[in-house]
Amino acid sequence: MKVTIIGTGYVGLVTGACFAEVGNDVLCLDLDQAKVRTLEEGGLPIFEPGLLEIVGRNRAAGRLQFTTDVERAVRFGTVQCIAVGTPPGEDGAADLQHVLAAARGVGRHMTEYRVVVNKSTVPVGTAEKVRGTISAELGKRGVELPFAVVSNPEFLKEGAAVEDFMRPDRVVVGADDPQAVKIMRSLYAPFQRNHDRFFLMDARSAELTKYAANAMLATRISFMNELANLAELLGADVEQVRKGIGADPRIGYHFLGSCFPKDVKALIRTAGEAGGALPVLEAVERVNSGQKRVLARKILARFGGKLSGRRIAVWGLAFKPNTDDLREAPSRALIEELLANGATVSAYDPVAMPAAKSAFAALAGIRYADSPLAALDGADALAVVTEWQEFRSPDFRAVRERLKTPAIFDGRNLYDPEEMKRWGLEYHPIGRAATKAED
Repeated sequence: MKVTIIGTGYVGLVTGACFAEVGNDVLCLDLDQAKVRTLEEGGLPIFEPGLLEIVGRNRAAGRLQFTTDVERAVRFGTVQCIAVGTPPGEDGAADLQHVLAAARGVGRHMTEYRVVVNKSTVPVGTAEKVRGTISAELGKRGVELPFAVVSNPEFLKEGAAVEDFMRPDRVVVGADDPQAVKIMRSLYAPFQRNHDRFFLMDARSAELTKYAANAMLATRISFMNELANLAELLGADVEQVRKGIGADPRIGYHFLGSCFPKDVKALIRTAGEAGGALPVLEAVERVNSGQKRVLARKILARFGGKLSGRRIAVWGLAFKPNTDDLREAPSRALIEELLANGATVSAYDPVAMPAAKSAFAALAGIRYADSPLAALDGADALAVVTEWQEFRSPDFRAVRERLKTPAIFDGRNLYDPEEMKRWGLEYHPIGRAATKAED
C-alpha cells in the first residue's frame, strides 16, 4: 500500500518507518528543508531507540522516501496520515493550524479517493474540521472527489515507540466509511497477526479515547505525587507504598510515574467549551505542575534559601530515558528555578544536550559536561532528574570526592538511602526521609 505521512516529527517518523518496515511504500512530507535533508543523508531529527536502523534499512530498500513537495506527497498515497504538531495555546487549547494546513494541502492536490488519517493528538471534533477544510478546498477547485477522514490516535511511549508500534496493545480507529475501514484494517493487519486489537468506533470517540488515556495516566501520577509528599510528612517511604499498592492487579505497577500536561490542559479546555467541567483533572494539573518545583525547594532549603555562588550539577535533561525530548521535562523547571535563585548549573545528559542547548539558549549560567562525573567538578551538590541507566550505579566514591558538599537530591529515587549513608553522602529523595552521611 502507498502511504503518505505529513510531518516527520516523533509520531510521523516512527509511523512512516514502521509502515515501511512491513512492506508498504511510504513517502514522508515535511516543509522543513533542513530536516528532510538530514533524513535523506541518513540522520534523524529525533532520538528514539531502534528508529535509525529501521529508517536506514527501509531507505536502502526504496520503501521509505522523504520530500518537501506537497503535491507529490498528496498524489502518492491512498492513505494520507496527518502527524503534525498541535502545540498548546496560551489558553491550553491545542493549536490546529498545522493540522488544518495539512488538510488544505490534501484538498488542493488530491485527484482521486483518499483516506485522510488524523494521527496527531487533536481535540474532539477535529475530524469534522478536517473534513470541512478538505471539502472547502475541493469546492474552490470546482471538483467533487470522494474521501474519508479517519481518527487513528497513537499510543506510543517515547523511548519504546518502535516496539509499541510494531506490537500494539490496541489500534483505535474512528471511521464510518466502509472503504476507509477496510483500508485501515489492511494497513494494520501485519501488526496484529496473533490477536485482533483493532477497535472500531466513531471519530469523536476515538479522539476522546486518546485524551482520556493520557488524562488517566496523569491522574495516576498526580496521586503518587501527593502520596510522596504525604509520606515525607509522616516519615513513611513512598517506594515501599508503591510496591504495596502496585501488587494489587486492579492498580498494577505500570505508569506510577510520568505526566501528560499538554493533553490534560487541552481536555480541560474542551470540557469548558462544551459547557462541562473536569475538577479532578484541574486538580491533577495543579499537583503535577507543583511537583516539578519540589526538587528545587529541597535544594534551596538545604542551602539556607541562598544559592548565589553555588553550582548545582544536574544529571538528566530529557523528560524520560531513551529520548531527547525536553517538552515538559522536570529539568526545565528545576534549572530555571536554580538560575533564578543565583546558582549556576553544570548539566549532563547522554542524548538530550543538543536539544537542551537550543531550549536553554536564552539562559545564562548553564554549562554542559562531557560525562556525569565531569558535571560534578566544582559543584556544590548533585540533582538527579532523569533515570538514565548510566546514572543507576555510578562510582559513589568519585561522586563524594568531586562534590564540595556531598549531597545528592534524587528526583527519581534511584538509590538506596542506607547505601548513600555508607558512602558518606547526604541523600534527599522524594517521598522518603532524607539521610545524613555517616561520619
